[in-house]
Amino acid sequence: MDNEMKDRIVALLPRLRRFAYSLTGDLDRADDLVQETCMRALSHASQWQSGTRLDSWMYRIAQNAWFDQRRAVKVRGEFVDIETQTDLAGSDGRQVIEQRQLLSAVSKKLSELSADQQMLVALVCIDGLSYKEAAEALKLPIGTVMSRLARARSALAQSLEADKKPTANAISEKSHEPNLRH
Repeated sequence: MDNEMKDRIVALLPRLRRFAYSLTGDLDRADDLVQETCMRALSHASQWQSGTRLDSWMYRIAQNAWFDQRRAVKVRGEFVDIETQTDLAGSDGRQVIEQRQLLSAVSKKLSELSADQQMLVALVCIDGLSYKEAAEALKLPIGTVMSRLARARSALAQSLEADKKPTANAISEKSHEPNLRH
């Protein structure tokens, strides 16, 4: 492996980390995924073809490593770090809570999308790749990228909007509650 490739990998790390974070939803897991991606890339550097896009190759490695991790979680179960489950003192402002709730809701809804849709949202909406660049990175036709991304955005919007609205049953039950004030 030449120094030019190493330099290009180092330059790609911030984008790769954003991509990994969008897949994992956790900075520590994202860093682990980036590390795994780099280890795989360096150990298989001879498989990268000079003249092709290094970022596409690295994204594909990250994607495959993430799939491997998700399969492992299904077999072993999910690991929960106790330290991340504690409350932070002083974080009681309404704006902070609302932002956390929105971020949590979006993250949850994003995880409910198909893996293909998650990756497209990560590449285009979070990492800022163009449709063409995302299509090249995932080796898909640009029309497929556009339609999948449109469906993903629509599904996210509908799912988030559905969570905002009270259900018809809750409204119906509330209207039939007895009035206890006299």
